[in-house]
Amino acid sequence: MLLGRIPPAALLLGLAGLIPFLWAALLVLDLFALPDWPLPATLTTDGKLIMIRYGGIILPFMAGVLWGFATKAQGLQAAAAYALSVLPALWWFFMPGTGVNSALTNLTTGFIGLLLLDYAFHRWELAPAWWMALRVQLTIIVVACLCIGIFL
Repeated sequence: MLLGRIPPAALLLGLAGLIPFLWAALLVLDLFALPDWPLPATLTTDGKLIMIRYGGIILPFMAGVLWGFATKAQGLQAAAAYALSVLPALWWFFMPGTGVNSALTNLTTGFIGLLLLDYAFHRWELAPAWWMALRVQLTIIVVACLCIGIFL
């Protein structure tokens, strides 16, 4: 599999998008001593809630990215790509969970499923050559953070 070089802006912004997940994981682990910042209490006390809120935004956002990739497809492949691109958003809509652990578990499942969709779009040559190099790294970190929320 040929992987292109990740554009610096995409890498930097992708890594920046991990900040809320990492922040939340550190809160769950009780390893984050916050200075006296004027932040809302929800950003300084409940890491699991931060994971659910932010993950619930990012998963559908990534579905939108796949929709953009689908615009490059033609014919039946286009129909399949558009249909697949809405799955992460629909997953979160229909599977938000009934409690904290189920919500975090469903988000984790959603992000793993998203990575599988990323791979399909990559194989169909709808995503940039560097896409999987970026997505695998980001997904590993997101899933690790969510697992901290689930298991600790």
